[in-house]
Amino acid sequence: MRLAALPLLLLFMPPAVAQSLDEAAARRAMVRQIERSMEELGSMTGFSSLSRPVLEAFGKVPRHRFVPPPLAEFAYRDTPLPLGHGQNLTQPFLLALMTEALALKPGHRVFETGTDTGYQAAILAELGVEVFSMEIVDPLLDIARQLLPALGYSRIRLQAGDGYYGWQENGPYDAMMIKESAVDIPGALWQQLKPGGRMVIPLGPPDDGQMLTLVIKQPDGRSQRIPLMPVRFAPFQGGSRI
Repeated sequence: MRLAALPLLLLFMPPAVAQSLDEAAARRAMVRQIERSMEELGSMTGFSSLSRPVLEAFGKVPRHRFVPPPLAEFAYRDTPLPLGHGQNLTQPFLLALMTEALALKPGHRVFETGTDTGYQAAILAELGVEVFSMEIVDPLLDIARQLLPALGYSRIRLQAGDGYYGWQENGPYDAMMIKESAVDIPGALWQQLKPGGRMVIPLGPPDDGQMLTLVIKQPDGRSQRIPLMPVRFAPFQGGSRI
């Protein structure tokens, strides 16, 4: 399902709709589903549970505020949701797995691609990290720029772009959450990741499924690659690469 481009303000949750949701209960149910999926798939992913800070972050951020109002009733299902402009808000379980794999600590500097309307950036901010996030679709970036401060997330740095070349002036980074696929790790991103840093990225051809991969940068610059699970993500959208 795809939505036509929506006016900016329509992606803010109207109060009447928000009041019709039992938000806290819905988020708790979503978190329980994420926990079940983590346990069921743990033998494949290597992560059978979530840390307490990650659980609390997913239990706090109001996902219904980041989707179009007609989809608010589906916001806490463990499923991707269309945002318009050909983009989807990623499934909560996948975001939780990617977040857990990064082993984040307060104060870490984290680079994210694919801001969308800002949901995952808010999750990261709840973990006490510094977030630097890039989004190539201007209408979605405009929403994130208004919505995140309105919800109290005023310290997230946002930038236009698809993120393939990173955001060098704010690096190096302790962790990177890459939500677009690539055949291999973009060199600019690898250079901006600290030794010992972690990256999660879907690796594989754009016209087929990819492998969600945890990549750890060794002190000598080599990569340790740990496959997590098969996924299908859209590729970087910035056009040809040099």
